[in-house]
Amino acid sequence: MPAKLSVNLNAIAMLRNRRDLPWPDVARFGRLALEAGASGLTVHPRPDQRHIRFSDLPVLRALIDDDFPRAEFNIEGYPTEDFLVLCEKTEPEQVTLVPDDPSQATSDHGWDFRKHKAFLTETVARLKSKGMRVSLFADGDGDAEAVAVARETGADRIELYTGPYGGCFDNPEKATQEIDLLGRTADAALACGLAVNGGHDLTVANLPALMKRIPMLAEVSIGHGLTADALEYGMAETVRRFRRACGQTF
Repeated sequence: MPAKLSVNLNAIAMLRNRRDLPWPDVARFGRLALEAGASGLTVHPRPDQRHIRFSDLPVLRALIDDDFPRAEFNIEGYPTEDFLVLCEKTEPEQVTLVPDDPSQATSDHGWDFRKHKAFLTETVARLKSKGMRVSLFADGDGDAEAVAVARETGADRIELYTGPYGGCFDNPEKATQEIDLLGRTADAALACGLAVNGGHDLTVANLPALMKRIPMLAEVSIGHGLTADALEYGMAETVRRFRRACGQTF
């Protein structure tokens, strides 16, 4: 099955926040993405609200509920109490937990599952009790034992951190090595009952090779590269291009 595409709106929101103006309209671009066939929307509401604002969440939730009921809302972030309350109020279909420090520019590593197992187990249980699917950000380093620990937390999925692979755009040999590591991590996850998502620095150019190695990839969440392409092709056509790169036919 082709991977589903969730469009990350953080870059759109960051552009909006450069001025005290309501454009580009985050909800409008979310609508364009969903109309073009995206399966969902992703946001990462950081404590400083430097891109997605807390006030965006009910607007995007209503957009999906009212006009795209088959789409999913994915909220990602570090599980502080404030973040968990925000998720409980918004009721996304999926929550992706990332081990970010608030000062980080972007997510750049997965969880240390051995070190944070107890914390994650408690957090996963809290979110799942409210009916949310939980995915844990994971390094694609081929560590099967770490993936098994992730499964023991009760999580439903892992999201492979694909940044190192995305960074190999000018080094095919290194890209092949990174795909192998990501594939081995995915194989271990699937073997122990975890579904697998992917995200970070994925592009139309590098998605097909990843999909070939991990054909059971459930979902990719893409923001930066997709937004960059939208400047050239427009949001709707860009979403269609990424859907084709995921192996979707329409």
